[in-house]
Amino acid sequence: MKPAFYVCAAIMLAVALALVLVPLIRRGRREGRPVGVFALALALAFVIPVATIGLYMLVGTPQTLDGVAKAEPPPSIDEAMAGLSARLAQHPDDLQGWLLMGQAQGMLHQFTQARDAYGHALDLDAGNGVAMVGWAESDSQSRPDHLIDGRARELLDKAVQVDATNQRALWLLGISDFQQGRYKEASATWRKLQPLLDPSSNVAAAVEQQIAAADAKASGKADEPAAGATPPALDVQVAVAPALKSKLAAGDTLYVYARAENGPPMPLAVAKLDAGKLPASVVLTDGMGMTPQFKLSSAERVFVGARISKSGQAIAQPGDLEGDAGVVSTSTRDPIRISIDKVH
Repeated sequence: MKPAFYVCAAIMLAVALALVLVPLIRRGRREGRPVGVFALALALAFVIPVATIGLYMLVGTPQTLDGVAKAEPPPSIDEAMAGLSARLAQHPDDLQGWLLMGQAQGMLHQFTQARDAYGHALDLDAGNGVAMVGWAESDSQSRPDHLIDGRARELLDKAVQVDATNQRALWLLGISDFQQGRYKEASATWRKLQPLLDPSSNVAAAVEQQIAAADAKASGKADEPAAGATPPALDVQVAVAPALKSKLAAGDTLYVYARAENGPPMPLAVAKLDAGKLPASVVLTDGMGMTPQFKLSSAERVFVGARISKSGQAIAQPGDLEGDAGVVSTSTRDPIRISIDKVH
């Protein structure tokens, strides 16, 4: 078979997949599903045709059956990213390439690089809604305080002006208002988002929780302690799995954190410790939040995790060591045990 045959076959498969995936992606966006789902769908649209052609070449040609030819292994994520970077270096005006790079870097938790990629996209198309929201979200994730202000806020406002149904922009604008203490505005923004979501989705439940929290803050009721209520104090005990102890190095930093089960990504409480003193214990309390508006007592259930940072940064980086205890109640007084047993 000539190479042209394989190229044509791959194109035909990609088109067929697009006819199926595009309606699903549009429906998913209306239901408020995360950007990562759409990126995965796009990745499948590329990977499946290539894998299909590779399989045909492996088992469908006489040369391979005779043991003459061998299939090339699929590219790794690093190789795929390197290939995309090389293409963008040669074609810096490739808008879709920069958007794909921004999404990929975001999925890899490389938020500074993601923001830069979306910045290139905005240079090419200043009114691109995906780029505006992507830049704002990446900027927030790359900041230790996770605040959404400055250019990020301006871009989100513009994104909603361009498309009043931009779900991600509305969600982030509400978070920005909440961070700044504009609780009535936050509630009003999230109420605009509600009709755009599938009422049975997790996103809709998270938005409903945040509206209730904003309304309570606006009325002042959120700051009134219940009679006899005890402020949350999560006793977290962290150890490193034996298989990863050899990966510890001098200067590593341990972060122990709790974030809302459903809601903004910023931690409600975080502690910074010397990883060299593991195993370690720490009590997470209301006074350990990153902003006064978001604290442990504002959530009934939280995800509790720990990360050993090689760079010292709070944002996860490749090579960091991680572990978690899953979701727990903020009222628990039992010890919460975490084994750091994964490599980011």
